[in-house]
Amino acid sequence: MSGKIIVVSAPSGTGKSTIINSILDEGSTPLKFSVSATNRAPRPGETDGISYHFLSTERFRDAIAAGEFVEWEEVYPGRYYGTLRSEIEDKTGKGDNIILDIDVKGAVNVKKIFGDQARLIFIMPPSIEALGQRLAARGTDSPEVITQRLGRAEYELGFAPQFDFQVVNDNLDEAVERTRSLIADFIS
Repeated sequence: MSGKIIVVSAPSGTGKSTIINSILDEGSTPLKFSVSATNRAPRPGETDGISYHFLSTERFRDAIAAGEFVEWEEVYPGRYYGTLRSEIEDKTGKGDNIILDIDVKGAVNVKKIFGDQARLIFIMPPSIEALGQRLAARGTDSPEVITQRLGRAEYELGFAPQFDFQVVNDNLDEAVERTRSLIADFIS
């Protein structure tokens, strides 16, 4: 039996990684995390193969040409992210349910490929203003990068209607529980 695919997407700073990690850490929902690939440099505390598969730009482009990705996107100019086909096929082929933390266009592509085997969940910010405050509070990006991320967020919000479900993260505990419930209903 093939495992199921859960895709969680959201604009940067919306809390999707925190929500996913809360569900995975709690442990009652049988999920394996699908590690995405990127050509960006690791941030402090990130580990290759665990946080991301960190690839050189040349290796990433070679993998695109070889059809090794089920989805990939140049999210920012020169900055690539994608999901290696092997990440999904290895885990779901063993019957494991997997969760993907990927961008919105990638999520829509995964749904096109895997259909009813995949469920898409979009994590919404309470507002663009609240998102800007969250990004600034992280202290990891310059004001220029925050402006770029907010512009990207407005674009990504346009994809929300293509997702199976939308969860507004205005209360983290409630957003985690709502997301966990949606996943549990899908895999049961």
